[in-house]
Amino acid sequence: MTSETHKTEWITLALTIFCMALWFGAGMMWQTGFWPVSLVVLPVLAAFHTSLQHETIHGHPTRWPWLNEVLVSLPIAAVFPYRRYKDLHLKHHDDMNLTDPYEDPESYFWPLQKCTTMSPLLFRMFEINNTFVGRLMLGPFLTIIGFARTEFHRLIRKEPGVALAWFYHAIGLALLAAIIIQVFAMPIWIYMIFVIYPALSLTAMRAYAEHQAAENVGARTAVVETHPAVALLYLNNNLHIAHHASPRVPWYHLPHLYRERRTQFLNANGHTIFHGYGDIARRFAFTAKQSVDHPYMRREITAPETDH
Repeated sequence: MTSETHKTEWITLALTIFCMALWFGAGMMWQTGFWPVSLVVLPVLAAFHTSLQHETIHGHPTRWPWLNEVLVSLPIAAVFPYRRYKDLHLKHHDDMNLTDPYEDPESYFWPLQKCTTMSPLLFRMFEINNTFVGRLMLGPFLTIIGFARTEFHRLIRKEPGVALAWFYHAIGLALLAAIIIQVFAMPIWIYMIFVIYPALSLTAMRAYAEHQAAENVGARTAVVETHPAVALLYLNNNLHIAHHASPRVPWYHLPHLYRERRTQFLNANGHTIFHGYGDIARRFAFTAKQSVDHPYMRREITAPETDH
């Protein structure tokens, strides 16, 4: 199995088209007596769409990055500009800096000095966010606020590519709003509360256990062996150590890669494995998985501004 391919991955291309067709069909159901089905299906499809976006970021399903971007350009989960997600996620794949609150844009940890100066209420919110239930309920809100704050400062500093990414995103949001209002006849606030937020919660469920603070680099990335339907929702990204080991491998090859190297992977990550998301919920439903501050950076240091 090669980690890179120049062939069009038709299964991923078909899934992308199928996802958008189902999303459109589910949206149209809002105007029928089956509208509750719409509110169940739309968040799942929006979460699945973020998994498809993740695939395109890593060079799938075609050899042309511009086409991959176009395929997932309608922001049905709304919040993150595709190009910003791409830039930040590729930076996240520097495994030597995983979970570092200064260097990893997807870290949920804070530097100790930031923790000592934030308000008690905010610190308590981040403590709750480190529980499984808290991540699902509160996590999307904290992510949206933190991301918006950081991106605002990037725009003010005129960082390269940021304004253009938001410009393209604004076009996508305008098209999305037109479809929701004019075609689905759905109020925007319904879509925001009952589609976008649950979709972000589903994505947060996957991300909750993907990484942890550890001195050993390999132990920073976990594995969740879960039901095939849930694995499909996340395009096998639950086998996260396999993805980090070979980020260019397409999603449908990850299970084989994982089975082939399972012992090696588990030895590398200190056997950090969960047997489904129910296992994670049982362990951490109301118990923080790790501290708010990074446990291996508990010292006062001078560092650049965090991405939080």
